[in-house]
Amino acid sequence: MIPQSFIQDLLTRVDIVDVIDRHVSLKKQGANYFACCPFHGEKSASFSVSPSKQFYHCFGCGAHGSAIGFLMEYSGLSYVEAIHELARQVGVDVPEERKARRGEQQKEQSLTELMGAAARFYREQLKGAERAIDYLKRRGLTGQIAARFGIGYAPDGWQSLQKVVPNYADKSLLEAGLVIENDQGRRYDRFRDRIMFPIQDSRGNVIAFGGRILDQGEPKYLNSPETPLFEKGRELYGLFQARPSIRSSNTVIVVEGYMDVVALAQHGVPNAVATLGTSTTATHIQKLFRHADRVVFCFDGDAAGRKAAWRGLEAALETLNDVKQVAFLFLPDQHDPDTYVREFGADAFTEQVANATPLTEFLLGELAGEADLSSAEGRARYAHEAKPLVLRIGAGVLKLQVLKAVAKRCALDERELMQAWGLTPPPPPSRTNEPWRKGKGRRDDAEPPAVRGPRHQPRPLEANLLRIVLHHPAWAARLPVDLIPPGSDEGRALIAIIDAVSVGDLGNKSAMGTLLEHFRHTPHELTLTRMCAEQAEDVIDEAVVETVFHDTVHALHAKALEDEFNRLAARAGELTPDERKRYAQLLQQKKRNPKPQPKVSDS
Repeated sequence: MIPQSFIQDLLTRVDIVDVIDRHVSLKKQGANYFACCPFHGEKSASFSVSPSKQFYHCFGCGAHGSAIGFLMEYSGLSYVEAIHELARQVGVDVPEERKARRGEQQKEQSLTELMGAAARFYREQLKGAERAIDYLKRRGLTGQIAARFGIGYAPDGWQSLQKVVPNYADKSLLEAGLVIENDQGRRYDRFRDRIMFPIQDSRGNVIAFGGRILDQGEPKYLNSPETPLFEKGRELYGLFQARPSIRSSNTVIVVEGYMDVVALAQHGVPNAVATLGTSTTATHIQKLFRHADRVVFCFDGDAAGRKAAWRGLEAALETLNDVKQVAFLFLPDQHDPDTYVREFGADAFTEQVANATPLTEFLLGELAGEADLSSAEGRARYAHEAKPLVLRIGAGVLKLQVLKAVAKRCALDERELMQAWGLTPPPPPSRTNEPWRKGKGRRDDAEPPAVRGPRHQPRPLEANLLRIVLHHPAWAARLPVDLIPPGSDEGRALIAIIDAVSVGDLGNKSAMGTLLEHFRHTPHELTLTRMCAEQAEDVIDEAVVETVFHDTVHALHAKALEDEFNRLAARAGELTPDERKRYAQLLQQKKRNPKPQPKVSDS
């Protein structure tokens, strides 16, 4: 675990404006900086970065967060990776590295340098390899696209890498998966006479290779083994190159092979990635959803392609939410993405992607293919097969829609299906909710019940205080924790902030972004994230914020006294001597101040 104190200190060292400006061109307007949002297409600059709050917010799509959150969203980094990247930018070591992980980190750095040297060697070898160049040309690739993806060639020699490494016997070559050692201890290059596709991590470092044989032979594709740098179930080929196009289109296409990715990019479809010799995993889906709201799996239409698609569906179910979408594209017979885009062009392929089969349609259709829906037995089997899949869907509204669709195909309503699945169905609609209508026992000219219009509900006092504290975190130290009502999400979050400030976990110079990161992965994260977003769009007037703060604290104190008085009054005949004395004090105070306290505004 990375200490929270380090994360807080790191966020005070970095300037979110500098962090974001490395990726997005910002322009100063007043106190803040603005740009066109990098997370959705727009023509006007609605992406705001506040140096005082150390917080970014898009008024168009609602994206917001701290410097750590930006790197996670923009570069697809994990939480820990984003912290490491920020630490690298300001030249400090993460405490975790200085202790338990120092040796591991040094090993990873050594292996990364070794893989980079191998990648440069393979690229150089391609220049003089006529067979390899002819093969790439036949596949329609240009030198420019080969350079973009760093494509190279591994010579047909047993120990070609010996030319570029200081010591061919070094164990690091074995750990990196670049060489193989036989039972007799003899070493030789893992990749020989193959087109080389380097696999890069989110920073562009080469962490593995895929090698494609030039002529006939097996295996057709040879991948690096899993190493300290490379885990197949987490990485995707081409993601480093595809990220800008994925963000601009808000769609990522998942294909099966390296050449599919490169060919699509060559012909104008640059937002494709490929899994690496393994089935799609939930980790793959989570990583892709950091970059886009829509993931489209593109497979051959044969049995193997549909089987691969089904594995992708199963991996996606729990990761779905009601914003993210997964779809499936099955190309015509005898075509893969490479051949299809070369024959029909990018526009035709993009149209196919746009019309891909939604996940729910694919799920329901595949299940129907295994059951006879014309018979009761077939419908029962259909419901049985659908249950574990439907219950795994992470998107609440989508899950309900799929449940209704399954029920309809089984000639049931959703309440009956839920009961059959052992779930608790919602209560039936109340008759009081039925629309007013004429009928037996009612006068035809009777007036319908008055419909009460929605009334403005004033924001709770603790919510007002939380808004102010998000803007001025140090002010939390001025609040007595026992004064804050713990009955609301805002109240509980405010109490947590007061506690964090009182024990020194949050410093006096903490900004909104720093505070938000402190409570990441806690029960208060959603409340604070929502309030921070509201704060960005509903600016507090600094001229009156101090007055509002004091008035709100005063109103909370008055409310606490009123609640105490009411509790004692309800037990008037059972009070202890001390309680009677306190009751008398509160009664005298109410007589001196009979007027209610002024209402605190929401501003």
